[in-house]
Amino acid sequence: MWTGEGVDRTRKQGGLMIPNPIGLKKRMREGQQILGASLSADTDSDRIRAVVDSGPYDFISVDSQHSALSEKRLLSFCGLCNNLGVFVQFRIKHTRNAYLIGNYLDLGPCGVEVPQTELDETVVESLKSFYFPPEGGRSFGGRARRGAADHLDPVAYGAWWNTYGILWMQIESIEAVTRAHILAKPGVDCLSFGPTDLMFSLKGHPNHHLKTVDDCVAYVARSLEGTGVSVCHRIGSSENRQKFVDMGVTVLLESASI
Repeated sequence: MWTGEGVDRTRKQGGLMIPNPIGLKKRMREGQQILGASLSADTDSDRIRAVVDSGPYDFISVDSQHSALSEKRLLSFCGLCNNLGVFVQFRIKHTRNAYLIGNYLDLGPCGVEVPQTELDETVVESLKSFYFPPEGGRSFGGRARRGAADHLDPVAYGAWWNTYGILWMQIESIEAVTRAHILAKPGVDCLSFGPTDLMFSLKGHPNHHLKTVDDCVAYVARSLEGTGVSVCHRIGSSENRQKFVDMGVTVLLESASI
């Protein structure tokens, strides 16, 4: 059984926008193996803790793209996770909502995933909304922000957040896959895969040299070597961990098993 022990794919640090990252962001940049679990925002505190301990998992992913999720529910869920010291990665509703990333983060997530990313403009908008000045243009506010109680000065908070928060861009088409090295702009921490939508895209390009989702995952992992940008794949079951580690995937996201 894969445990993640002893896995450390150290990467070069060139060309990255944010120096001296901390916590999970630092581990991700170094190419260490990261393991996450998907949970509903309706999950209570006891189950969150049980799931995190069962992995053990480094983060919890919560989704609004394909799930009903109100801002109040997200606020409550992130509050529970904050009390437990659990990192929350949040997938926003739609690609075109990238301009709202700062507003979502004010509700308590530690990171954001932007679905169906294909265009440079989406990445640029996401970076602007995710990071505080001077790296970005996020507005300061929101009492529920992760780390707000520990960093009361706005400038100090912005500097801390920029080294802590994690930004994923999700690639779900063959066009995005072949442009992964361009979409992985400085400030992007991870490119994540949407395997089902990518499968549809592949069926629409039967003559492409990349034939399967696995081909695409391996291609992107190779293209990002040495960049400090990680690759995430939704692997379903823990039984698939080693297969994707061998492909160069360093962030694994699976369904909670308990």
